[in-house]
Amino acid sequence: MTELAIRARRAAFNRAIAEGDAAAIAPLLAKDCVMVTGSDSAVIAGRMAQVKVWKREFAHAGRLVYVRTPESVTLSPVEPIAMEHGRWQGTEAGSDTPLASGTYAAKWRDVAGAWVIEAEVFVTMT
Repeated sequence: MTELAIRARRAAFNRAIAEGDAAAIAPLLAKDCVMVTGSDSAVIAGRMAQVKVWKREFAHAGRLVYVRTPESVTLSPVEPIAMEHGRWQGTEAGSDTPLASGTYAAKWRDVAGAWVIEAEVFVTMT
């Protein structure tokens, strides 16, 4: 059930990106979350900073739509945390041709019954 909950939250994140809905991303992130981007290793710290970056991204014509596909979700037996590993790809909005892709890892935490992302690291491979 817990792995399914995390996978459902990831699907919600993918949907929010596809729809350009930055407000829907906020509840999926821990307040002090950290993201390390795939190409330049920029660090985006904090929920509000990430939402701001997504709003900027969504405002661009020809923006990329990112899809993260989990390959595994491993639950900690000692803490309310989990590690997700998977593949990501970015396609131009309205296209099916990937312009960038790679791998990622995400650390999730159960906070008051809701799984939120504490950290994500992306690596661009193509």
